[in-house]
Amino acid sequence: MVFLIILTSSIVAWTLLLILLPISAHIGLVDKPCARKQHNGEIPLIGGLAIATSLLSVWLYYFEWNSTLLALVIASSLMVTTGVLDDKFDLSVRLRIVMQILASSIIVFVGGVEISTLGNVLGFGEIELGVLGGIFTVLAIMTAMNAYNMVDGIDGLLGGLSLVAFVGICILSWMAGLAIPFVFALSFVFALIPYLVLNLQTNETKLKKVFMGDAGSMFIGLSIVWILALLTNPALTEAFSLRASVLFDLVESHPIRPVAVLWLITIPLMDMLGIMVRRIVKKQNPFKPDRNHLHHIFMRAGFSSREALLIIVGSAAWWMFVGIWLEAQQIAEPIVLAAYFAVFAIYLLCLKYSWRLVTLVRRFKGIS
Repeated sequence: MVFLIILTSSIVAWTLLLILLPISAHIGLVDKPCARKQHNGEIPLIGGLAIATSLLSVWLYYFEWNSTLLALVIASSLMVTTGVLDDKFDLSVRLRIVMQILASSIIVFVGGVEISTLGNVLGFGEIELGVLGGIFTVLAIMTAMNAYNMVDGIDGLLGGLSLVAFVGICILSWMAGLAIPFVFALSFVFALIPYLVLNLQTNETKLKKVFMGDAGSMFIGLSIVWILALLTNPALTEAFSLRASVLFDLVESHPIRPVAVLWLITIPLMDMLGIMVRRIVKKQNPFKPDRNHLHHIFMRAGFSSREALLIIVGSAAWWMFVGIWLEAQQIAEPIVLAAYFAVFAIYLLCLKYSWRLVTLVRRFKGIS
């Protein structure tokens, strides 16, 4: 059954990409070069639409329907539609935020999926969120959607960072004996592969390059938090059942500690928060687009976009495995959280003095 799900996810994603490619130009769903977007020609913005449509269809086909799944489908459809309209008409930030709140609220208050505890992160016992759990989860979903939206700046980066997160979820799901999050995450991994093949395409005489678009980044951010909520609260998975049994037996299930999941999205989260802190300090709009993201810094330092991609995705994979190791070793949660904040502090320090680091790297590389 698992093999059928991942195979179907990949095939349907490929098919939809090929179908949407010739249509994108006719409906104006393309990314045009500008001062902030430097690429050759108009690139179809259909990656996210194809991935979301394929996965939602596959999940509805293979899983028994329930209110939690249907809430995910409705919320995802809402965000994908919003993303497509934003890609085409450049919607206002305020409207996008309203739609994010609405979609996140559907996940939480209709689907019943919420983060109910922060774990024992302070060392004084479990921090139960109680009635604040729903609000916290809405904010978490919105944060993830915007983090993955902001990090999408060079070929392969959004897809690569998403791949790291979903592979991490697969590993944690296996460790925790949770089959449902494992299947959701693994199907996402295989749906991303066709997109990455086209997105990283350099020889367009054979295959057309595509971009993810806002539809994809917001669907990815929403899905990651949704699946992570299942990991930290296994009781939520009881509402799910596959139309046929999975082909493997997992050990007795147990929850993953909430602090562990932060490491799976380290780079997108820190990139977004770091940039927003920097903009706020400069009294700028925190949502204003600019060219000061992590990948921009690497490219100003003289790295090619492909080199920057490998360094950033490699770093994300490293921190993902650090988080998994900390969880496997059951390192005390306050220590895990302190380590995460230490990494973030170092990142902010590097961001503050990025111009010096850029100068040093350029000198080392012999670039004037």
